[in-house]
This record gives sequence, structure tokens and C-alpha cells, in this order.
Amino acid sequence: MRPLDIQHIGNELALKWENGEETFISLESLRRACPCAGCQGEVDVLGQLHRGPTATLTPVAFVLKSFAMVGTYAIQPVWGDGHNSGLYSFDYLRKLAAANAD
Repeated sequence: MRPLDIQHIGNELALKWENGEETFISLESLRRACPCAGCQGEVDVLGQLHRGPTATLTPVAFVLKSFAMVGTYAIQPVWGDGHNSGLYSFDYLRKLAAANAD
């Protein structure tokens, strides 16, 4: 399912979905869940997960500067600390929103 509208409102990302549902994800949760290889690690050819050193996130890391649509399946946020390599698929955003609602 795709969002019809995505808005940055205060400290949240608000999404309105095709079925009329509205969900919200805190920017801190969104940033901490960045799916990029630098944040989550990457798997080698043997299936081993390799992670770099854990980055300390300062308050500026949770400031959403902008985001761009990537094709018809994801968004790519640009964070206040310059981080911009995470592609958040719409399916992933729905899962984050559901977890954020708990």
C-alpha cells in the first residue's frame, strides 16, 4: 500500500494511506530505525552480518531537513547531521508506524 500524503509535522512524520488510515512516526524512532547498511550493517556472501562502530546520535541527528520520494516505493530522508543513505520503503514505514503506535 502506498501513502497518498506524507507530511513532516513537528517531531513526527505523518502518513495518510490509500485506505484512509493515518499513521504517525516520531522522528527519533524513524532515525534510529534507519535501514541503511551503515546503520544496520550488511551481510557478506557467507551470510554473516557485519556492523561498523555504533554512531552516537546527537539531537541534530533527529532533525528532519527534507525527504525525497524514491520511485513509487520509498522515501529518502535527509537528517540534520547530513545522514541521507537510508531508503525507507512504504512497507517498512507501515511497520514502523505500527510499532510506534504501541
